[in-house]
Amino acid sequence: MNKKIRVGLIFGGNSSEYEVSIISGRNIYKAIDKEKYDVYPMWITNTGFLASDADSRKVLEDPTYQIENPHTVTNISNVIELSNRPEIDVFFPIVHGNLGEDGCLQGLLRILDKPFVGDDVLAAAITMDKELNKIMAQRAGVPVADWISIKRFEYNDAKNEKLSYDYVSQQLGTDLFVKPSNQGSSVGISHVTSAADYEKALAEAFKYDDKVLVEETIKGTEVETAVLGNDDAIVSGVGQITNAQGSWYSYENKYNDNSTSKLQIPADLPAEIVETVRSQALKVYHATECSGLARVDSMLTTDGHKVIFNELNALPGFTNISMYPKLFEEAGIPYAELITKLLDYAVARYNHKKTLLHKHD
Repeated sequence: MNKKIRVGLIFGGNSSEYEVSIISGRNIYKAIDKEKYDVYPMWITNTGFLASDADSRKVLEDPTYQIENPHTVTNISNVIELSNRPEIDVFFPIVHGNLGEDGCLQGLLRILDKPFVGDDVLAAAITMDKELNKIMAQRAGVPVADWISIKRFEYNDAKNEKLSYDYVSQQLGTDLFVKPSNQGSSVGISHVTSAADYEKALAEAFKYDDKVLVEETIKGTEVETAVLGNDDAIVSGVGQITNAQGSWYSYENKYNDNSTSKLQIPADLPAEIVETVRSQALKVYHATECSGLARVDSMLTTDGHKVIFNELNALPGFTNISMYPKLFEEAGIPYAELITKLLDYAVARYNHKKTLLHKHD
């Protein structure tokens, strides 16, 4: 009998996307091939504490379950204890947001010398930052929405022209989105059409990050595609998101049961548009040096002629309504098989890295 592969499933985290991570972790735990894998859940609480195996299993049954953090420091205070779990063969981190998908956790797993699902350190850091995402897409020849970035020191300067709605609207138009540069799941994002909206939106976005993007609004339909693999990555078909009149794909519309946004898979679009979405997604995936997985979000303009890159999410949600697994399910890769492929890609990348020299012969 073959020995089962031991998977460390890391989920939770003290970010604004904690609840999404818990649901994703729960779904992966339930769907993973138990004949092939032994799964060790590793819950990082929303106070930043790596819980015991017993508590980690409890929260998967009851997502509202909580424990006290015995540590006096915040952030992921005792996550280094992962080094005391040498039985793990491969890690599956599904920690969204701050510290989980920005290269920090990935760096720790590299130091522990263990394979892990998803981006390596550099790609994780680049793809978490919306501005760097856009810059890399531009370098790859992929169209992006015009934007202005505002740093914390600029926001603190009351005389800075970027704080003026009149100024930014002259550069980008009067219909805008204001976004924290390093957040996911639409957290902290506001739709702006007036000076009053703009002031409030900046205040909201700067709660979450030290850099904020102000983007022109692209009128049209949101289209998404999914990428799977390392250098030989494959791209799924395209999904389309239709929002109710006057709304957008907010955090609530992504995850609430009463969402007014509708997901259509596959998208009802001309073949040439579908191919443009897919080819641009792969260009950005390679430009940002992604590996394992990503969901690539774009806008199809109202006239139906241009596909504008929005952002790449290198650790997309794995909930039962998430676009990433749904796109590959439609492409013929069911949820459990998708998890297996991601773990296989993690081990393949790790084995390749072991062949590289880090000092002279």
